[in-house]
Amino acid sequence: MKLKLTQALRNLRKPRSENNQLPVRLSRELIAETYLTGVGIEIGALHNPLKLPVAATARYVDRLSVTELRDQYPELAEKDLVNVDILADGEQLESISDSSQDFVIANHFVEHCENPIGAVLNMLRVLKPTGVLYMALPDKRCCFDSDRPVTSPEHLMRDYLEGPEWSRRGHFEEWARLVTKKAEAEVEKEIARLMGMNYSIHYHVWTPFEMLEFVLAVRKLTAFNIELCLEHDGVEVIFILRKPSSNTAETLS
Repeated sequence: MKLKLTQALRNLRKPRSENNQLPVRLSRELIAETYLTGVGIEIGALHNPLKLPVAATARYVDRLSVTELRDQYPELAEKDLVNVDILADGEQLESISDSSQDFVIANHFVEHCENPIGAVLNMLRVLKPTGVLYMALPDKRCCFDSDRPVTSPEHLMRDYLEGPEWSRRGHFEEWARLVTKKAEAEVEKEIARLMGMNYSIHYHVWTPFEMLEFVLAVRKLTAFNIELCLEHDGVEVIFILRKPSSNTAETLS
């Protein structure tokens, strides 16, 4: 199974030119121009919304207002934040109707979700048939998560089936020890501080291989087509997932 997944990732991540010789250089903007059209949403854009083609319009979703976001992230004080059009939990999208969006953008958001499988299922839920989920996940090896162990598919499935309460404190402890590098005497205080303010840490982390395992775990629960899986700029993987017009999805090969 691991060999098949590795081959699938290798095949999907290397777009080719028309003569099938040279890799095509794809930017976020070119991918957006290729796949995004109509009216959709972007979740958790903060100061870095995806640049959209003229054929696409986005409304911005966040769990906090701009004022509250500035309180939570003082490090963004000098940044221009997008206006929050829809106040909603990005994992639940509770105020957004089923099959109502042409696209959903989740750039570096899903790692902040306590229940990533449930979050992606909700993103697919709000898509119209043939709608697109544009999702980018950071490679944990290339950021402050580098010392953390990857999240296993079994962990993600338990978060989905049982709810994430069982693992929540452990994630904050891992963050305090391996990301903020708190001294042992300060770890418990840091855990309490972050949990008390409901700080949006990276709950889950992946390398490209585990990202594909994650996406395939979601596809066991609902139908969608994987149209792109691209390692981008050596720091992230971009997925384009398309909701089918029927209940049948293409087979990954």
